[in-house]
Amino acid sequence: MANVNENFLNLKNDYLFSTITKKRNEYEKNNPDKKVISLGIGDVSLPLVPVVVEAMKKAVDEMSKKETFRGYGIVQGYDFLIERILDVEYKKRGVSLDKDEVFIAAGSKGDLAGIAEILSEENKVALMDPVYPAYRDTNIMLGRNNIIYLKGTEENNFIPEIPKEHIDIIYLCSPNNPTGAVLSRKQLENWVKYAKENKSIIFYDSVYEIFIEDENIPHSIYEIEGAKEVAVEFRSYSKLAGFTGVRCSFVVVPKELKAYTKSGEEVDLNSLFRRRQSTKFGAASYITQRAAEAVYTEARSKTN
Repeated sequence: MANVNENFLNLKNDYLFSTITKKRNEYEKNNPDKKVISLGIGDVSLPLVPVVVEAMKKAVDEMSKKETFRGYGIVQGYDFLIERILDVEYKKRGVSLDKDEVFIAAGSKGDLAGIAEILSEENKVALMDPVYPAYRDTNIMLGRNNIIYLKGTEENNFIPEIPKEHIDIIYLCSPNNPTGAVLSRKQLENWVKYAKENKSIIFYDSVYEIFIEDENIPHSIYEIEGAKEVAVEFRSYSKLAGFTGVRCSFVVVPKELKAYTKSGEEVDLNSLFRRRQSTKFGAASYITQRAAEAVYTEARSKTN
């Protein structure tokens, strides 16, 4: 008898955005004269920019020739993209990272699930509320039932307070989806301090960092001293370059970041995540990574 993973039975029948789409379609069918502004999934409305399209065409052309064809890609990602990420996204902000701390992937949703599954199901998890539903659903699938919600309301400017209780895994999204609230440098410093004191890990979702215009607001949690000891950072090209249909992202897992066995022994999460990826992830395509590399034009560099 094949038994089901009963953790999945604790999910709602439909993913939130699927439910919203169904309701929207039904409303539009019944109200053809009404204009609907969608507040569902954060898709883009403009096509890929020419420099990206040209990079993809060139990469496809390379794949058509024996001399330049590439088969299975490098699981962690090609150096040409990782080096651009380090230069434009981090070095210019005073953040030093090694190449083997950056992992290229096919969308942040998969990255979030991948890193979460190498941590114990017994961990206590805190989610900002309102929350991106993939955070919650991923933890439910992994059998975590000790989840608390950090309320973001009008009264606290949609920035939840740091909990007084002990939390093992903390999901922070800044700028936040869906509220748009942004964590200040001081607030991030306080979260990093909390995580260090509690030996917690912060999952820092910064896929919307391109919308930050205030020079005093950090674009990366690693701009905060000590953050590499407690945080994993997730980035995506979906909002930066309209890659929702291309699918490319990256996750940073610093070598200073540790988790612990039940006996208290330190474990290097960078090595564990690398091992997980080599077994369960097939690498983002060469064509996709060339497209992402093309995002780092002079114009993108100037925004940093």
